[in-house]
Amino acid sequence: MDRRSFLKGLGTAAAAAPFVSMPKILAAPANDRITVGVIGTGGMATGHLRNLLKMPSVQVIAVCDVDSRKMENAYNLTEQAYANQKKSGQYKGCAKYRDFRDMLARPDLDAVVIGTPDHWHASMSVMAANAGKDIYCEKPLTLTIGESRDIINKIRRTGCVFQTGMQQRTSYGGKFITAVQLVRNGMLGKMISAHVTVGGPSSECTLPAEPTPEWMDWDMWLGPAPYRPYNSRLHPGTWRSYRDYSGGVLTDWGAHHFDIVQWAMDADQSGPVRICPPGHNGCKTLTYWYSNGVRVEHGGFEGSGYGITFVGTNGKVSVCRDWIRSDPADLLINPSSMPGDLQLPDCSGHIGNWLDCIRTRRRPAADVEIGARSVTVCQLGCIAYWLDKPLKWNPKTWHFENDPVAEAWIDRPKRAPWTL
Repeated sequence: MDRRSFLKGLGTAAAAAPFVSMPKILAAPANDRITVGVIGTGGMATGHLRNLLKMPSVQVIAVCDVDSRKMENAYNLTEQAYANQKKSGQYKGCAKYRDFRDMLARPDLDAVVIGTPDHWHASMSVMAANAGKDIYCEKPLTLTIGESRDIINKIRRTGCVFQTGMQQRTSYGGKFITAVQLVRNGMLGKMISAHVTVGGPSSECTLPAEPTPEWMDWDMWLGPAPYRPYNSRLHPGTWRSYRDYSGGVLTDWGAHHFDIVQWAMDADQSGPVRICPPGHNGCKTLTYWYSNGVRVEHGGFEGSGYGITFVGTNGKVSVCRDWIRSDPADLLINPSSMPGDLQLPDCSGHIGNWLDCIRTRRRPAADVEIGARSVTVCQLGCIAYWLDKPLKWNPKTWHFENDPVAEAWIDRPKRAPWTL
């Protein structure tokens, strides 16, 4: 049995073990490196690629993009990085793909990083898992609630090590873990509310047709999304503004910050039970309620930019990527002394946590269900906005209560052959 088969066959006990802390990945012999391919090579994926190229325990062997310009850039970056590590100054070992399925068919590929637009995440992740690959997928993990519901079991049954790109759980100096610990350990008293400031939902796309550039495989870019002609505002552009491809900034940044709220309330396998858009039932902003009575509002972060403020009967804490503040201030004097089982993983960031878990077969810090449940909170908010009506949600059944209109928004048809 080779190393890949052995690691993937370690069984469900390690995979189901709770996340606490993992050892750092040390330098590995060349024949024991984790081989990785990168699908979608713009934006965040390029940053991930640069980090992977610095890790001696990893070998990037393939890049894939429907935009041949971006693919060439990623290919050249990879070849040059590895050439610089050789005395000869030369390297030829990275393959280029326009169709990710050809990459997934490689038996020598251990894992993939998926950095495509949101509408591709679910289908591509399931196909990669079925091909026996471990996966790091950018957030938001899915486009629809139906995808969020279905992807959990589809990934789980493969034994795949799956990390969602929600770096706030492992990075930023532990600021978010500290805030979560304050809430979980009752340092704020009884929780009253949380306030999450991010952007709004997406809208319908009405962009006109433009000629498709020769460097673009437009049909593959669309994938499971409905067909529409190319427009440069979609690629490279503001595809996140449009409903066929994204839930807008509400699912983009919301997948980060609402995730921290879910974590703080120990709701990683649950979610809100009521959602109300602004202008209804006295709500001035999008508002969620959880079964424990805690209210979560879209807006009200006590700082500039995007962030979270937790409010309890004994105090409050505000946190973003740059800072954390509490009222009273002494709540933050020695947060490391608080009881609890949350701590930063002993690894090199979010990618490092994923790579560690590939070796140990444990679940990473932002496993598939965490990614799916967190983005579902955002998707519920989008539907409340789009329908302009209050909603009742059952997080156990993944259905709206007595609301066939809202129920119709749980999922959408996909273009063949891109099913989940």
